[in-house]
Amino acid sequence: MEILVDADSCPRRVRSIIRKAAERTRIKTVFVSDRKLADAKGDRIENVLVEHGSGDVDDYIVEHVQPGDLVITHDIPLAARVVEKGAVALDDRGSVFTQENIRERLSVRDALAELREAGVTPVGGDAIGEREIRLFAGAFDRELTKLQR
Repeated sequence: MEILVDADSCPRRVRSIIRKAAERTRIKTVFVSDRKLADAKGDRIENVLVEHGSGDVDDYIVEHVQPGDLVITHDIPLAARVVEKGAVALDDRGSVFTQENIRERLSVRDALAELREAGVTPVGGDAIGEREIRLFAGAFDRELTKLQR
């Protein structure tokens, strides 16, 4: 089992939770990004670099993910690809993507994209606060425990 992280879109506080869990559990963790991450250091931690702006982060993760791995991503199309390969996908707000909910999540994402293109901006944002950090930490711990069994 490995943890693969779409690190380009992963908030620093979430990366810290992942890094500490990797060190505690001794699970290999790969932060995939298009830039070097100062906080992606540790005994079982690797920072894989891909070409800047190429979209290769998603392709690298899909190419290397195995059934039973845990992928952290905010990217719903990437989550769909890794769920299809038998991995568990978790976003940085604590939502778990599954075979049962991924189609709905893609539909909602596409509908919101259409609204943005039409000039209608949905209320809300990408700000991550204490509540979101707690939700992520709880979901991450639960999924990690399940996968380690």
